[in-house]
Amino acid sequence: MSVPAGAAQPDAVRRKVEAWLAEPEPTDAIALKARPEPLPEPVLTVGGTQIRVVPCPTPLAARAALHDRVDGERLVLLTELTDEELGDGILAHLSKQTVRKIDPWDVVRQVFGGVRHLDPTLVGVGRWVADALIDHAPPDGWPAPPGAVLTRDHALRSLTSELLDLSPTELDDSGLVQWSTDARRQLRFTTLSETIAEGVTTYLTSTAGRLAVPVMAAVRAGHGVDVIPLGLLAGLLWPDGADGPGEVEAAIGRTRLEPWFGGLRLTPQQAGALHQTAEAWVYRTFDSGAEGREEAVRLLRRAEVIAAEIGVTGLLGASTVLPSGFIQRLRAFADAVRLAVPAGGAPVPGMVSRAQTTLAAVEAHRAAERRRLETARMAVRLLRWLHTTDGPAPATLLDALNRQVRQDGWVDRARLDVFAGDPDPQVADAYRMLHRAVDIRRARHDRQFADLLAAATDGEAEPGALIRVEDVLDRVVQPVVDAGRRVLLLVLDGMGVAAAIELAESITRSGSWVELTHGGGPRVGVLAALPTVTEASRCSLLSGRLAVGGQQAELKAFRERFPTGRLLHKKALRAGAGAALDPEVLTALGDPATPVVAAVINTIDDALDRSDPGTAVWSQDTVTAVGDLLAAATDRVVVIVSDHGHVVDRGPESVVLPSDSSENRWRPATGPAGDDEVTVTGSRVLLGGGSVVLPWREEARYGPRKAGYHGGAAPAEAVIPLLVLAAGDDLAVPGWAGAPVASPDWWREPVIESASASASPGIASPGRRRPRRPVEPQPEGLFDLTPATAAPAPAPASREPAVSDLVAALLASDRYAQRRDPRAPLADDRVAALLSTLIAGGDRATLETLAARSGVPAHRINGTVNALRRLLQVEGYPVITVDPDGRTVHLNRVLLTEQFELEPR
Repeated sequence: MSVPAGAAQPDAVRRKVEAWLAEPEPTDAIALKARPEPLPEPVLTVGGTQIRVVPCPTPLAARAALHDRVDGERLVLLTELTDEELGDGILAHLSKQTVRKIDPWDVVRQVFGGVRHLDPTLVGVGRWVADALIDHAPPDGWPAPPGAVLTRDHALRSLTSELLDLSPTELDDSGLVQWSTDARRQLRFTTLSETIAEGVTTYLTSTAGRLAVPVMAAVRAGHGVDVIPLGLLAGLLWPDGADGPGEVEAAIGRTRLEPWFGGLRLTPQQAGALHQTAEAWVYRTFDSGAEGREEAVRLLRRAEVIAAEIGVTGLLGASTVLPSGFIQRLRAFADAVRLAVPAGGAPVPGMVSRAQTTLAAVEAHRAAERRRLETARMAVRLLRWLHTTDGPAPATLLDALNRQVRQDGWVDRARLDVFAGDPDPQVADAYRMLHRAVDIRRARHDRQFADLLAAATDGEAEPGALIRVEDVLDRVVQPVVDAGRRVLLLVLDGMGVAAAIELAESITRSGSWVELTHGGGPRVGVLAALPTVTEASRCSLLSGRLAVGGQQAELKAFRERFPTGRLLHKKALRAGAGAALDPEVLTALGDPATPVVAAVINTIDDALDRSDPGTAVWSQDTVTAVGDLLAAATDRVVVIVSDHGHVVDRGPESVVLPSDSSENRWRPATGPAGDDEVTVTGSRVLLGGGSVVLPWREEARYGPRKAGYHGGAAPAEAVIPLLVLAAGDDLAVPGWAGAPVASPDWWREPVIESASASASPGIASPGRRRPRRPVEPQPEGLFDLTPATAAPAPAPASREPAVSDLVAALLASDRYAQRRDPRAPLADDRVAALLSTLIAGGDRATLETLAARSGVPAHRINGTVNALRRLLQVEGYPVITVDPDGRTVHLNRVLLTEQFELEPR
């Protein structure tokens, strides 16, 4: 309750009476210096004693009050009269025969437990503090100060804590913003006088920073619960840096936002502090669990509503947390993708860089939806692939198969995400354009593969280094057994190269399993039998020869090939309640006398009929049988293959071709092949009398519509992935070694272009494109007896001569020679390759890029980088560092030059 100046504060009167009654033998009346106005409660009860408070403007009124006092009652006379004006006759009946002053600071000492001294800076704040401390003292009293002096901070912290219903330890920026979310706790503050509210706000500024002013202004204006949404918008309306194209909209928005703060116009510093704390609250609350996420999302949506009310929705793209900001960034990214995919051909180089830049903005958004973000990343990868030069057509079927394993299978993986698309029409349109451009190039590759497949099959060509499905047992499994290792052969029915890429990543991610390749060379693939259906290709795989049949035929043939082996189909893998695997399966896996255990896993093939293989991520989480079997077979070398791959249904883009058969992707050769088909004849054609027509175009089919299909001549169907794994031992099989990074350059490395090319929105001149790194020759023979040595990483085409001079100077320096570890030295050529890669990438590179460019097996790159750090870290200076993400390595070139006393370059 507001009390006029000079009037008695009710609580001050009560506190003064309490002190009076505590005196030895108090009199029956006391006179207090105050304006003679009635109190809200004229009769007080203190400690069981009734005290009547009487306003006495004149001596006569004072005399009447004393005369009318009843026995047992005590009086408090409120008067502005002096002792002389009252006279000795009245003073004789009063305590200490004088009119006492109500010194609020005396009362403050009392309410703080009788503290003896006051901090002068507290008194200097003003009378309002004393009045507020008296009027708003909690029932249990104020907390006693830690010493004999009541300090300014202790008094104001106690008062503010009480008025805000907030713990003293929470009077900081994060505590104040959290307090703003509770409307109930704000109510008391809104009823305070202007003086107290301003005083409390001033104190909060010293504890919570600049944001206290806008927070408390919003509370007093009735918008306290919107403090966090308003703070999120403040970062957009008071942006850092120079004025941008949205400055006019921001200026209008700032004006329209003033009423939300009671007419206060925020300073840039206040807006910045409020924005930072609001965003921090969102991050913290969003990560606190389901309930916190729900609350954070509610306030994010509220911020967007306010943005619409003040007309600044066009600025939301600059926000890193608002959902609409993510959509706007994603649309800006889509615009960049659209520009990078002109209708007539390959993307414009400068526009690919722009797409990469806009993708970084999408990735920086905290509310980014994981699936949509991943699709955007795949879109950029496809742009980079389109940016590479499409080389000459493969000369052999092996060349075409290797292209599917090492390049086009990765394209297929990314293309599936882009085909699945985005719910936003603007983004979907850009993805549609990109997918169409990728399809044009992929269709050309598919046709080349199909033509080579038909020619090799018709000519009964010798396989040479090419592994056919019927050769897997002899050329992959048997050599491992001959080396003394037992094998777990996993046959994932329907798994193509794209799915195998995902599966391999999920298996090797933890480091428990290491991928092996022969001689440490690149991944290879296997050619399926024709047509690419289960009864032909899987039976041939498990028989070790060309054969057609179902499960019984497979079991019989596998038993003949490995008499002590074990083949498990879906039914045999099933277990009872509580068990992931049947006990007999576990027994077979652990039996030293069972050299080969083969398991057929139908998860992917089943999805072609009853699920959506185009959107599934094939990993140990989605193909659970793989993880279960791997967990039980850590002492076996694991070989993962399939019988064929698959293509996904293209929906309205599908083309239904005429056929006398009900098969989806093959027909008997009763008529000539059309433009989308190829005729295949030979001993490896196991159905249709040895001659069939297969579609090579993925959109084509014959039979009823399903989620996916197989049987045709597209490399996505005919190329079988081959993965060999060992539990943490890259020397498990003689002649095999840890696999190099499998991904192609465009998958992991951004396009780096000149500033002029990136800035130009038009067609770049031919000389602006960065030269591609020459493709390293790969050995064609899978089982060459001599392990391949890693070729030194070629110098990046755009590297300046000074870079090689710097590396050469390092390797020749005395300090470098002194620091080399004689027990396990890091080879100079490897050091040169690692540093050259870092320097070419602007002093940074991902671990995968370092591994690929320096010839280090993928699973050893962490150890290699650690060895490089130890070698170059003179006196603890961090020449080499790794980002917190654990993926990106940085070189401090200045420190490198200083620590090894090299000439500055």
